[in-house]
Amino acid sequence: MHLDTLLGLIGERETTAAATAGRLREQISLLTAELTRIDRALADLATTRTTLRDLAATEFTAEDPTIVSAAYQQILAVLGEASAGMRAKDVCLALGIEPLPKHVEGARAKLKRLVTRELVTEEKPGVFTLIPKRT
Repeated sequence: MHLDTLLGLIGERETTAAATAGRLREQISLLTAELTRIDRALADLATTRTTLRDLAATEFTAEDPTIVSAAYQQILAVLGEASAGMRAKDVCLALGIEPLPKHVEGARAKLKRLVTRELVTEEKPGVFTLIPKRT
């Protein structure tokens, strides 16, 4: 074989190898970016899980159903002063919170949690009453 022919074959292989290396570098770059995005999402999920556990731990203690959160204590105080059952909107008004739908729904959710913890009862749908302390 002639030297020019051999050099031409080497050049073709070199071009093919360079193109393949370029494609692989591009794939590596895309995969690295995707891996970074997924790692970030996993970290966010772990943070969310930790935050939710911390919030749940501060809202209710495991051994004692005493409410730690000031918002829940305020709701219990309002219900304790009421002569009859109250709706979520009434609780908002008693707390001086504007009865916008988002605030009423937030109060309703807290009231439902208090029902679950057996501190409040919902004898009629949407009407909440404080359960008297057991002796």
